[in-house]
Amino acid sequence: MAYCLQAPMNSLLLRSSSFSSHPPSLSLNSSGGRRNSKSFRYVFRAKASAKIPMPPINPNDPFLSTLASVAVTSPEILLNRPVNADTPPYLDIFDSPQLMSSPAQVERSVAYNEHRPRTPPPDLPSMLLDGRIVYIGMPLVPAVTELVVAELMYLQWLDPKAPIYIYINSTGTTRDDGETVGMESEGFAIYDSLMQLKNEVHTVCVGAAIGQACLLLSAGTKGKRFMMPHAKAMIQQPRVPSSGLMPASDVLIRAKEVITNRDILVELLSKHTGNSVETVANVMRRPYYMDAPKAKEFGVIDRILWRGQEKIIADVVPSDEFDKNAGIRSVEQV
Repeated sequence: MAYCLQAPMNSLLLRSSSFSSHPPSLSLNSSGGRRNSKSFRYVFRAKASAKIPMPPINPNDPFLSTLASVAVTSPEILLNRPVNADTPPYLDIFDSPQLMSSPAQVERSVAYNEHRPRTPPPDLPSMLLDGRIVYIGMPLVPAVTELVVAELMYLQWLDPKAPIYIYINSTGTTRDDGETVGMESEGFAIYDSLMQLKNEVHTVCVGAAIGQACLLLSAGTKGKRFMMPHAKAMIQQPRVPSSGLMPASDVLIRAKEVITNRDILVELLSKHTGNSVETVANVMRRPYYMDAPKAKEFGVIDRILWRGQEKIIADVVPSDEFDKNAGIRSVEQV
């Protein structure tokens, strides 16, 4: 056992440049005791003075740079390290442990979808707002009114000369079954905001414009009010909200307020459609539905957005002229 330990230790001493001229001897006695204690001190000093090969490191890494400088200048700090379980390895080289100045960056794998965007897309209303489009696709409840008025104010501040496009698909202050969901003041708030704008306002009906939504459709700039071919418009009287267990006097107060809102709605529709107040009031006695041609005839819109419709209608020959060119005479002319 003594000879097995002696050979590798002597070879280590011979490889040391500092002690190659005076290699100390080392042997163990039969009881396992140490015969020459100076030999171990020489070995540790030789290890401390030996040059440690350095692998290539990242010069921008503060921890590795400090570790490399310590290994070159004072290798004994790394070789003769005290055992302390409370300190992570090599972090006690710093006076106070520090984190990296910038976190590590890991590129997302795109093996399953190489077209995946690196950043999340914006929400849809923001994308439409970037194109100066305001979309009213819900009944006119307070949350919708707040958003629409804010978007109109923002677009006017952004550019007071560029046009604003309002796409409408709303049942107004009621739901499709006729139940009241919002006060008439919600529609009037959006209408008053439109009237204060300096911009040209293009309104487009893309589904349904009922009640107060029909008023907003007709309130666009003259000549810039449009309707899809299969959209519907409808004007009706405001409805009394559910009275519940209200006293009779309160019900009467609400009824008077509804009548006032009806008169205001009739006057505004008369103003924007070009019809008389009596005409609008008569058709509003019951719900009055209008398809695209009928809404154009009534004055709610100016044009129907049917691609190529104008050219097709312009090329159509009237029936009398067609019969004349074909040599056909009616019975009355015979």
